[in-house]
Amino acid sequence: MSDVVTFGETMLRLSPPGHERLETASELEVRAAGAESNVAIAAQRLGVTATWTSKLPDSPLGRRVVGELEQYGIDTDVVWSQQGRQGTYYLEHGGKPRGTNVVYDRSNAAVTTAEPQEFDIELIQNARVFFTSGITPALSTTLRETTAQLLNAAQKSGTTTAFDFNYRAKLWEPEEARNTLTKLFPGIDILVIAARDAHTVLGYEGDPRQLAHKLGSQFDFQTVVVTRGDQGALAWNDSVVHDHDAYETETVDPIGTGDAFTGAFIARRLAGDDVGTALEYAAATAALKRTIPGDVALVTQAEVEAVLADGGEDISR
Repeated sequence: MSDVVTFGETMLRLSPPGHERLETASELEVRAAGAESNVAIAAQRLGVTATWTSKLPDSPLGRRVVGELEQYGIDTDVVWSQQGRQGTYYLEHGGKPRGTNVVYDRSNAAVTTAEPQEFDIELIQNARVFFTSGITPALSTTLRETTAQLLNAAQKSGTTTAFDFNYRAKLWEPEEARNTLTKLFPGIDILVIAARDAHTVLGYEGDPRQLAHKLGSQFDFQTVVVTRGDQGALAWNDSVVHDHDAYETETVDPIGTGDAFTGAFIARRLAGDDVGTALEYAAATAALKRTIPGDVALVTQAEVEAVLADGGEDISR
């Protein structure tokens, strides 16, 4: 039995070296990448057992995803499909003013056909936390129903459900996302949401503290975590708001920062930490992730605690 079970798509990320353009790149680096598997890995690195579950094509690319994720120490529980393809995305790093660009190639991915009866429901019901994100129901109408049913099955069994709102403008429009994701709210115990998404998608007004109180009072969440980029994050729990600034970091790769934050927060809550302490660990883990290439937070608990203690050292001797 795993402490945390996560459900969602994991793609293969293909990136040109350095800051090269996709149009002219002669080689691409390949890594497994997905919000829910990133959360599972971050949680596992912070001391809990984790399983990622999904549906993949029974192909070399699908097997590549599983092989890489298992190298990071998490378990996988995969429905293998003879239809559909392996989703990919292309990431082009660029400094200001060009910025970093993501190009998705995930249409007709095997995961878009995933139905609840294909999965090991007992695996989810026996977990302490079940996690998914707003990316998953954005991928297909089938996944909207599957996500809802898995959340409800987990919650009814006593498993804590955690959900990252994770709005992606390249996947759907704000109105469609709002109508879909708010219907999932009754099945969610812990909500993580970026302040910008609360404004843009939900249409809420106010500062992050006001957003947390509004979400916490309007819906029956146990905890609401509002992230605010380089300004840190805050968490509403039992009508009390805990606040933590972001740690200063030299960014190598920002992709996966939010997933690292969420995975660490869940892990430390499961370890018995209070909300304020879990928020500190989450912020430190997110800062460390930004120094690591790829989507995955390959950190140790000792490294996170070093950041908590003194912000980290330039050289470890």
